[in-house]
Amino acid sequence: MSRSVVRPLRGLLLALCAHAALTAPATVAAHVPTIALWPATPSPGGGDRITERSADPTRPDRIVEDVRTPQLTVHAPARPNGAALLVVPGGGYARVVLDKEGTALVPAFVDAAGVTLFVLRYRLPDPRHVEGADAPLADAQRAMRIVRARAAEFGVDPARIGVMGFSAGGHVAARLATEPAPAYAPVDAIDRVDWRPDFALLVYPVISMRDGLAHTGSRARLLAASREPADVALARLSPERHVDARTPPLFLLHAQDDAAVPVGNALAMHAAALEAGVPASLHVFPTGGHGFGVRDAHGPLARWPRLALDWIDSRPARP
Repeated sequence: MSRSVVRPLRGLLLALCAHAALTAPATVAAHVPTIALWPATPSPGGGDRITERSADPTRPDRIVEDVRTPQLTVHAPARPNGAALLVVPGGGYARVVLDKEGTALVPAFVDAAGVTLFVLRYRLPDPRHVEGADAPLADAQRAMRIVRARAAEFGVDPARIGVMGFSAGGHVAARLATEPAPAYAPVDAIDRVDWRPDFALLVYPVISMRDGLAHTGSRARLLAASREPADVALARLSPERHVDARTPPLFLLHAQDDAAVPVGNALAMHAAALEAGVPASLHVFPTGGHGFGVRDAHGPLARWPRLALDWIDSRPARP
């Protein structure tokens, strides 16, 4: 079948799956495998408080606070297409949103497109963690190394592993794509594996720590966990200031009317990519607000999963 026929059919299937994500019962499967990130918990025990915020069983909306046992939840397709995404949900660095920016992605990305998703439950910035403000980054680096080290087990091409982050999770993902050094000391052989993603999708991302652009809550929590002078920390924690030729290709998605995280964050990251010569695809929609994920994306914005998947398909595998 020609590509001219396949792409419209694929678009129709993705649209149907997006509709199913909004209307069909959405349950959290008990058999979905999880992978612990660390051989031993790097922080004191306790925590991991999970709260269900939704009264509608067809639209679960769990959050987890005070994460002490970071882990990956694996959503594997019946027929893997070789691509994988490390998914980093948001939550303003106060919580991790497990479903709205995690399990809700399964119909469009896993079931319809064959992408393997590894949803990250990461530690939040806290001075109690050895890494302080860098605890989320440390977990993301470790997670990417695990995914790449175990790629064959899940039918994944180790050169086609990207990261997709939402809101504060977009900040984690942007740092994963731009940070020049590991955020933690090696603990085992997995830490010899490359932690840089092959591409990065940043969805209504927190990026800059500058006044006027920064998400106030995220910046405050990062600074509270940092052991550096504030000016040093804010510069280091602004990913747009660290984009260079090593940064992987970027897909940026934002709504112009986002009142929580200004669209200027995505624009700043795109401008930095242009200056560094990094391939970057920018999609700004006039409406959509913040935190739309797939469930609350309506009108033209509802097509964003297709835009993302087509962009991923267009990426050549890393040599």
